[in-house]
Amino acid sequence: MHYSMTKSELISNLAARFPQLLVRDAEMATTAILEAITHTLASQQRVEIRGFGSFSITERPGRIGRNPKTGEQVIVPAKKASHFKAGKDMRERVDQMRHASPSEA
Repeated sequence: MHYSMTKSELISNLAARFPQLLVRDAEMATTAILEAITHTLASQQRVEIRGFGSFSITERPGRIGRNPKTGEQVIVPAKKASHFKAGKDMRERVDQMRHASPSEA
């Protein structure tokens, strides 16, 4: 089963988990955190959140690709891409959840 969480779902989950937070406060906090991460990456710096993971920018070199419709070769320019590496705690928790029986999860 594939599931992804949207930003609005994250905000709702935070507000539900912490009843002292109003939804608008959870939204402001979430937006501020994501903007800080984005701003830091845009300035070519790394973001590390201990126990969670790290975000960094990697350089993808230019290459020759192929148009899937025509088969024609196209030049794909070099670009920068964001990269996330899960921290040890997160990897261990995900691995435990993966190996848990459905009744334990």
